[in-house]
Amino acid sequence: MSTNLPEQNKNNEEVDVLILFDYFGRSISKVINFFLNIFKGIFSFFIYALKPLVRNFKLIALIMLVSVILGYVYQRTQPDIYTSQMLVQPYFDSKYQLVTNIKYYNALINEQDYEQLTDIFSISEEDAKEIISFDIKSGPENENDKIIQYDLFLKSLDSSRTRRISFEEFVNNRSIYSGDVFEIEVFSYKKDIFRSLEDGLNNTFTNTYSVKKRQKRDSLISIERQRIVSSIKQVDSLQRVYINVLHNEEKSNQGAYTIKDGMTFIQEKTKTREYDLLKESIELKKALSELDSKKVEEDVYFDTLSSFQDTGAKYSSLRKKYMIIFPFIGFVLLCSAFLIRNFIKFISNYEA
Repeated sequence: MSTNLPEQNKNNEEVDVLILFDYFGRSISKVINFFLNIFKGIFSFFIYALKPLVRNFKLIALIMLVSVILGYVYQRTQPDIYTSQMLVQPYFDSKYQLVTNIKYYNALINEQDYEQLTDIFSISEEDAKEIISFDIKSGPENENDKIIQYDLFLKSLDSSRTRRISFEEFVNNRSIYSGDVFEIEVFSYKKDIFRSLEDGLNNTFTNTYSVKKRQKRDSLISIERQRIVSSIKQVDSLQRVYINVLHNEEKSNQGAYTIKDGMTFIQEKTKTREYDLLKESIELKKALSELDSKKVEEDVYFDTLSSFQDTGAKYSSLRKKYMIIFPFIGFVLLCSAFLIRNFIKFISNYEA
């Protein structure tokens, strides 16, 4: 009896292994069949979708050809659109007024208020009707410009929050007001109108806030300039005192004198700080020069980095390629018609 037990246990173990393998085999087969059914379903769907296209190939080709011809004719009848760009760098936060005014100009165009446009840009009403739209976006910038802006942004935050905002997040979440240079683009039916719009755009940078900010900047520069000039005068005065001391010591036989016993004593020269004063004077004059340069460089509300061209470039966009748009619309409509027809046919033949 003892010899039969091990054999029986061995047989039971073999049976359990076979059952386990059979279970895994059936499970794997079910998974494979599941993915095969999905693949067959997708393949059947594409075949079913392509079947009407293949059956009606001649009709589709004819409609596409007609769509191309109609798109070409319509595209030729449309007037040419011209565009030109202008790069500006605003100061004293006048960029906010600039963006607001660009939106206002587009609103006037949409409302066909050509009288206001005529007054703003000092152009004729006929030329005002030729303007299609204005657009403004951030000017060209390289990776170094983005890094500089990111560093300035981090300095304006608390140290506890700087770690939460990465460089990629900062770049992706910037608004149009984040940049310092802006590109103004104008679209028009007239190719030589852009230069006449420049003066009107230049008058849009000034507002009450920018004027006050410039006045405040000028007042601070004036106060700082007076302080530096006063410091320079004090340094120059102290330099003259030291020069007089040295001059007097030279006159007194270089500080040497003899007593009655015939002994000669040399008086120690007074220690002066001519070199330190000279360095300080140079630094103060350098600071004064930088202050004056800053006022000269930012003495206007904006700088024009690149003006409009005399003649605009012809504007080309995929949305204006009617030779491509019309065939695409025709193809979509054909596919929709085939789907609707098959759907109606399916409903008609459906039996509960």
